[in-house]
Amino acid sequence: MIELDGSQKSGSGTIVRDVVPFSAFVGRELHLTNIRAKREKPGLRAQHLKALEAAARICRGKIRGAAIGSKEIFFSPGKVINGGRYRWDIGTAGSTAMLSLSLLPMALFADEPSTYDLTGGLFQDFAPSAYHVKFVLIPMLRKMGANLDLEILQPGYVPRGNGQVQVRVSPMKGPLKPLHLAEQGKVEEIRGIALSSLLEERSVSDRMVKKCRAELKARGYDPKLEILYDTRKNPSYRNPSIQAGACLAVWAKTATGCLIGSDMAGAPRRTAESIGTRVARNLLEDLDSGATVDRHLADQLVPFAALADGVSSYVIPGMTDHIEARLWLIEEILGAKAEVKGRVLTIQGIGYLRTSVPPGK
Repeated sequence: MIELDGSQKSGSGTIVRDVVPFSAFVGRELHLTNIRAKREKPGLRAQHLKALEAAARICRGKIRGAAIGSKEIFFSPGKVINGGRYRWDIGTAGSTAMLSLSLLPMALFADEPSTYDLTGGLFQDFAPSAYHVKFVLIPMLRKMGANLDLEILQPGYVPRGNGQVQVRVSPMKGPLKPLHLAEQGKVEEIRGIALSSLLEERSVSDRMVKKCRAELKARGYDPKLEILYDTRKNPSYRNPSIQAGACLAVWAKTATGCLIGSDMAGAPRRTAESIGTRVARNLLEDLDSGATVDRHLADQLVPFAALADGVSSYVIPGMTDHIEARLWLIEEILGAKAEVKGRVLTIQGIGYLRTSVPPGK
């Protein structure tokens, strides 16, 4: 049995979301204690509980002790990772992006194609936006040989959620390919989307874009930013949001194939102008660092690189507690070796196949 102390490293929900899929990959029972011990409200929250339940259902595993507020769980994985059509509603504005990130590795090695219909929040603080997943993470995973997509069906924001995305994944026919991003290269284009729901009369999308564009133009860039207004009469996606909200996301594509993104959601007393400024400056900070991934992609790629067949390497903007936690987990559970020299992160993947188990596990 894998005995894991959830208070180690970041002591965050990252550990919760990764350990059950990893346990399923190696076919070993899991005992996780001190869940989210370093967070203001420790224990499982709704989004973490849903990730555990979803992962268990996919592999026909069993979880004991999982409930809102739980600080300890036991997990027994099933024998096969199952594809098919699934629907999960977080029930709050918890992040559908974080839920999808937890399930994507399993879907890539399922026994048939998977379709996940997820309901919750799409745009909020402390989580990647659905735009970042769709336009930054997924294209990178395609470079690694994955065949997947995410479609936004309905925007959703804090506090009511009720946003909807659909994730479609085809299983791998072989292992993931390693990712090599040694140099950032010249920025070829910057694109982005400014979305606001039920806020057209305040010109929120236009104001976010105006400020973001000014910041980027001052540095010599000419971004192509799409302005969307989501209204009940004219929704931007299949269905309009049930509440007012906003998000701005931008991403830069470089000559060496790097994608570096930045995004921010609206919040009470947060002006459209402040969102435009912060999104632009975060992007510029990551570009100026010479990194080949952005500050969020840096840790999001870790599980996939660990499963890949060969050595992946990329330049991170800086070390974060999420990167540190994920590097610890991939070595502790999967047996994948990683090191960081300066800001170059290197991961020796285990070459996982649907029927394989890492050596020594």
